[in-house]
Amino acid sequence: MTRGVVVDLDGTVVSGDALLDGAADALADVRDAGRDVLFLTNNPTRSPAEYAQRLARLGVDARPEEVLTATSATVDYLREHHLDESVFAIAEESVTDQLRDAGVSLVADARRADTVVVGYDREFAYADMVAALRAFGAGADALVGTDPDITVPTPDGPVPGSGAIIDAVANVVERDPDAVLGKPSDVTARLALDRLDRSPAECVLVGDRLDTDIAMGNRVGMTTVLVRTGVTDDETLAASTVQPDYVRDSLADARDLL
Repeated sequence: MTRGVVVDLDGTVVSGDALLDGAADALADVRDAGRDVLFLTNNPTRSPAEYAQRLARLGVDARPEEVLTATSATVDYLREHHLDESVFAIAEESVTDQLRDAGVSLVADARRADTVVVGYDREFAYADMVAALRAFGAGADALVGTDPDITVPTPDGPVPGSGAIIDAVANVVERDPDAVLGKPSDVTARLALDRLDRSPAECVLVGDRLDTDIAMGNRVGMTTVLVRTGVTDDETLAASTVQPDYVRDSLADARDLL
């Protein structure tokens, strides 16, 4: 029996700043049926509170504790594995502000860092790769990424995402990341299930990306639903080794599975 619903945001509930048709009503039906909802996004630039406010403005009931972002998952990971360590962050201000607000000890001098965190940064530059080299040359011993998304959609087409920047830094320091949070990481899956306080078998995950949403749900044993309102077309689906349990045109069309 379904008791928890994990819902991707971009491409599933919203597209840009617009609510997708029928999404609010579908989510209201889920809540009316007594099921718990968790919104899960790989976008590291907005805090859970900002997402909850954004959804509320669009007519979707959401509380900050019902939103798990790539940055909030990164914070939880740092608390568990790198508590009280000094962190040098290669990410834009919206990400570093969240880290700082969560109590992460950020340093401006890369040579003082124990851990390097890399995330979305539209001003990523050569100097950032030099800083990463200096950090590991001075003894930093962990590389953590916020999320694996190589590109992110925009109204003008895809642009480089956190994953592209993480790969660039990993290549220049010649080490694999110790962890990349967000979907489809096992850490993020565990955090999602902990938030819902449900087992994987009691949860349905709905999303538009095969390599993040569906891959994570499949790996931990959730029922997975791919919606066609985002990045995955039929040709991509047919060619992929990652297959959802169900495919629907939209979140609104997936009500029978939720």
